[in-house]
Amino acid sequence: MEAEKIVQISPLIKRITAANGSVFTGPGTNTYLVGKEDVTVIDPGPAMEEHIDVILAASENIKQILVTHTHPDHSPGTRLLQQKLDVPAFGMLTESSKNQDMTFSPERILKDGEVLDMEEYSLEVVHTPGHASNHLCFILREEKFIFTGDHVMSGSTVVIGPPDGSMKQYIDSLNKLKNYDMEKMAPGHGDILESPYQVADWIINHRLKREEKVFSALKDAIRGTPESLVEKVYADVDSSLFPIAKASLLAHLIKLEEDQVISKEGEEYIWEGTS
Repeated sequence: MEAEKIVQISPLIKRITAANGSVFTGPGTNTYLVGKEDVTVIDPGPAMEEHIDVILAASENIKQILVTHTHPDHSPGTRLLQQKLDVPAFGMLTESSKNQDMTFSPERILKDGEVLDMEEYSLEVVHTPGHASNHLCFILREEKFIFTGDHVMSGSTVVIGPPDGSMKQYIDSLNKLKNYDMEKMAPGHGDILESPYQVADWIINHRLKREEKVFSALKDAIRGTPESLVEKVYADVDSSLFPIAKASLLAHLIKLEEDQVISKEGEEYIWEGTS
């Protein structure tokens, strides 16, 4: 296995990619170190000792940990890092996310809009539910970088898995990002993304086009479930990915129901015949 590398992304940002690459994580989970004298670690990643060792080797000045969300490839490394450093961790817990990583115990729950001021820089907290109800992005104001966790990934689209995930909230959160001053995105997986506003618009458009396919497939079938609709809706995707695709398909169906475009009886979603 190739050794993890410490990459200088900007004057204030270093990136370390965990060796946990997979169909879900792409090349691996990105951990970011922000600052020089007062360093913030964003997403210590999975519970991998070797990854924590590289984080520790990257800086002797780690003062705090921020977590974008509590999926197993982003937050469990927090506990391992805190076993070696007496530093606080901050993030968000919600009712539907509190059991995702039972080892994550934040010093304080972060709030949307608050600013964490350090000597060298400031990080603004942006609550972006959708991929996860407790998902946060962080904006490094001095360099206009936004750390997007799994809200925006490079190289693939994000899985939205109900009940903690919500397609309606996800699209709303993408629109929300366009209100902030940002020049680059530092995603939880993949490389730095330029043109963040165009990226957000592309993802929104992609999701709405997929929603049209969901609605069309349900209209043809009259009644359906993620299992019965996935082959038609995701005809452009390899069938080996259907189990993953069904989660996002369900999220689309729930959004259409929330928008009162379709209805539901038992486990089946039903085309209303009004559009």
